Amino acid sequence: MSSRRSAKIVPAAALALLAAACSSTAATGADAGPPRPGGTLTIAVGSNPDCLDPQQAGTNASLNVGRQLVDSLTDQDPNTGEIKPWLADKWESNADSTSFTFHLRSGVTFSDGTPLDANAVKTSFDGVKALGAKSLLGLGYLASYTGATVVDPQTVRIDFSVPSAQFLQASSTMSLGILAPSAYQKTSDQRCQGDGLIGSGPFVFDSFKQNADVVISKRKGYAWGSSLWQHQGAAYLDKVDYKIVPEPGVRTGSLLSGQLDATTEVQPVDEGQFQGNGFSENTRPNPGIVFNLHANTTKGVLTDEKVRQAVSKGINRQEVTDTVLSPNYKPATSILASTTPLYADLSKELAYDPAGATALLDADGWVPGPDGIRVKNGQRLTASVVFASVFNQSQSVLELIQQQLRKIGFDLQLQLHTNTETLQLQQSGNYEFLWYNVTRADPDILRNNFSTKAGNRSKLQPGNPLDAQLDQEASTVDNTVRKPAAEQAQRLIVEQAYAIPVFELTQVVAVGEKAHAVNFEASSRLQLFDTWVS
Repeated sequence: MSSRRSAKIVPAAALALLAAACSSTAATGADAGPPRPGGTLTIAVGSNPDCLDPQQAGTNASLNVGRQLVDSLTDQDPNTGEIKPWLADKWESNADSTSFTFHLRSGVTFSDGTPLDANAVKTSFDGVKALGAKSLLGLGYLASYTGATVVDPQTVRIDFSVPSAQFLQASSTMSLGILAPSAYQKTSDQRCQGDGLIGSGPFVFDSFKQNADVVISKRKGYAWGSSLWQHQGAAYLDKVDYKIVPEPGVRTGSLLSGQLDATTEVQPVDEGQFQGNGFSENTRPNPGIVFNLHANTTKGVLTDEKVRQAVSKGINRQEVTDTVLSPNYKPATSILASTTPLYADLSKELAYDPAGATALLDADGWVPGPDGIRVKNGQRLTASVVFASVFNQSQSVLELIQQQLRKIGFDLQLQLHTNTETLQLQQSGNYEFLWYNVTRADPDILRNNFSTKAGNRSKLQPGNPLDAQLDQEASTVDNTVRKPAAEQAQRLIVEQAYAIPVFELTQVVAVGEKAHAVNFEASSRLQLFDTWVS
């Protein structure tokens, strides 16, 4: 999952930071000037990385580290969604998007000195596939992968059993970042801890102290950066020190005191402290599926399309962002976030309309009961939502939605579970509503979660109209064909209320006056190649 994950840890490093924060004054910054090489960026992350290997990792805390260690075949423009050269100078795909051929740059090496050639790419993709369920994101990207062929030392062909237009964007992600053949001489668990984690990226792994910090350092001689980056050659920073600080208040205090240069996962309540006074905020909405109430259409009252549509009309999304979140968060205007390529604006369909909700329920035979909750044939208008605290504000958001829905006579019951329990309930289908978001800068994320041939979280029947649009979207990299299919898929999901979008998750990074160009890549994870410190 993409969103921010809490961790139960004993934060010794965090306590030291808090003590320093209470006794220090804010750091004074130097004149920014032009970018300069050298120095260490000290940045806080909100949880202990579950695994440093980007091919296995799923949380932001992990991927924000892993992105710096590996290069990818391609890169994705965060502004346009366009796929750009990186390790591959050029590429082509066959007519049905089942085969992709990449022509690699020459002269690229891994940090152990071995060449990054076609054989290394094949070894890496085979390695991701062999991970199976351990590759939380790569498993979906390579679901129909049949193998890679070394055409010549600088040319590799990746083949799939079914059309996989999504793969071109997947090739830009750190989850399919290329590791050295020697990395696979270590176990997957060893790579999670950094042992054998050898990439060709602009930084190399130094150390990982559980619940304390992760340190990476500059790769000397690096000279094959993405075509999207602001400079070429080596990274500016000598080191990046990721401090693991679960408590939001400690992260805030440590940055205000100058103990940190930056912090991820700034909470809405703390954002105002970093607006001015030498601080700045870098924000970017996560692309992909927004936070939503995903309906199991085979359970209870949610089998009724009119009920699901009434719930959608009964949610005041603007009030959610205004009351619980901050101006950095947007009300959902589709099941996809507005930063997702081929997003369709369905804000009219998602407008707050309590009168419309009431009319739908009245016509459907649901009448108000003595406590205000509607009933029909002795059945109460109620459903539960399963959620985990992967985003700190989730419970507050759901409590507000619960109040909003009571006004139309709907009883939303909240069921908080651990991440593991939530995953088990999701896999078993034992839920009414699921609360989640998934980050991916490609509309194919819808197929992963809604297609009856994939995740099918709505428990739809095969052959439904949505399946046809999702298959079409996956069939070609030609956006003149992909775009209408992706837009129609979004419309069907919203109009049938298979899932009820609420808000777009936003990454908020607060930056002190010494740090500059703490950037995001297209999936709203950190890209620190151009980052520098005064």
